[in-house]
Amino acid sequence: MPMTILLLFLAVDVAIVIFLAYLYRAPDMSQYDTPVAPLVKPASEVSPQHQDVLKILEKYHREGSRLSTRAARIQMEELFGKDVDAVVTPVDVDGIPGEWVMAEGADPKQRLLYLHGGAFRVGSPTSHRYITSEISRRSGSAVLAIDYRMQPEYKTIHCHEDARTAYRWILNNGPEGQSAPEHLFVAGDSAGGNMTLAVIAWARDNGLTPATGAIGLAPLTDSSLNSPSWKTNLETDPFLGPGLGVFIKVPKFVIAIVSRFSNGKPVNDPELSPLLGDLSNLPPTLLQVSRHEMLFDDSQRYTNKGIVSGSKVELQVWPTMVHVFQGFGPELPEAVDALEGIAVFVRQLTAE
Repeated sequence: MPMTILLLFLAVDVAIVIFLAYLYRAPDMSQYDTPVAPLVKPASEVSPQHQDVLKILEKYHREGSRLSTRAARIQMEELFGKDVDAVVTPVDVDGIPGEWVMAEGADPKQRLLYLHGGAFRVGSPTSHRYITSEISRRSGSAVLAIDYRMQPEYKTIHCHEDARTAYRWILNNGPEGQSAPEHLFVAGDSAGGNMTLAVIAWARDNGLTPATGAIGLAPLTDSSLNSPSWKTNLETDPFLGPGLGVFIKVPKFVIAIVSRFSNGKPVNDPELSPLLGDLSNLPPTLLQVSRHEMLFDDSQRYTNKGIVSGSKVELQVWPTMVHVFQGFGPELPEAVDALEGIAVFVRQLTAE
């Protein structure tokens, strides 16, 4: 009898795993692997300052492999943190801590909601202040950065809930008080890019005023990790590769089942994987990514599906650059060029 019961429990466990693997499966997105966007510059023209960034990341990983969450958050601020030439004003965004970042001449009526990256676990408005201040300075926008809830204290869905709260709030509030914006943009990098693409779809589905445009810096668009570059670019991604090398070898269905608890929703839910949702009738979107990073195909597939769906999506691809290389300026020329590309995108849309 004990052996029979043991076998019965084993059979039930196997059945549950098979059911969950089926339930959390992601559709095949390989039809959106082509066309492949051209590089904005040849690899032979990559600046020598890129080597300095690689040295910084080598030190970053060497010192951060066993850090606590709190220490990792401090380390992220030290990695990207810089003194900026902008006015930074703390603000309460319906209970979410945030800050307005305004460079000289920024227009309070032209607003940009920025959602920082950091794997839904690290990062803050402080760590990403160089990016937000440069976007403000170059595009003339008043930038709102929020300190949304993160793992492990909260689930990924809570990050998205805070992004939605901030989107509603910025539609009615600016740096000078209550008012509607003349132009509204949403931007974010990596995990923040994931939230950016999710929130513009949510705004469309819920009848909110659409953003004038959206910007994603190497966004995570498919949380099921099915894009081929997660594996093909493992060795060429010095930012994500060292930390995700072991993780990415775990069977996808296992990752999907386990992460269901930390995410709060299945990985194939469009809220967590914008690529898997409806990409029609979305605001004009600019994506920037490195051809050699693990998240490359997430951007490529989103771009191609978005265009097929009738939305305007532009993809700018750099060779060799590290994940979210925009944060390594002003010393890195490619970061400066990318940030100026964002400003051009904003200026084009506000001039229409």
